[in-house]
Amino acid sequence: MIDLKSFGDLSGLDLGAFAPKPTSFTDGQVEAAKQLWASADGVTQIGVWQCTPGRFSADRTKSSEICHVLSGSATVVGKHGGDERNIGPGDVLVLPLGWEGEWTIHEQLRKTYVLTRLP
Repeated sequence: MIDLKSFGDLSGLDLGAFAPKPTSFTDGQVEAAKQLWASADGVTQIGVWQCTPGRFSADRTKSSEICHVLSGSATVVGKHGGDERNIGPGDVLVLPLGWEGEWTIHEQLRKTYVLTRLP
């Protein structure tokens, strides 16, 4: 039997304690996340993530990600340039498998994410 999962308003969901962002280039940048669901095989994960302003590197060489921005704003730039995007509330961003780049968060950002990693 397969059970449906649904989640209400995620804008105020408690994500727990914030911790330093490991890939940050900005002193004091912190993040918090809460996983809401994962597939039985662990290939797909869905959750909510929040991060304070600053700049950090991101690596999607082993997983793809779909993000839906709930609040805040950021600029996302590919490692090799040419694919800069400014994102804010309501935007959906797709980081395909193999993407590498940087995020610059302008105002504290909260997003939902769907990560799909290579099996």
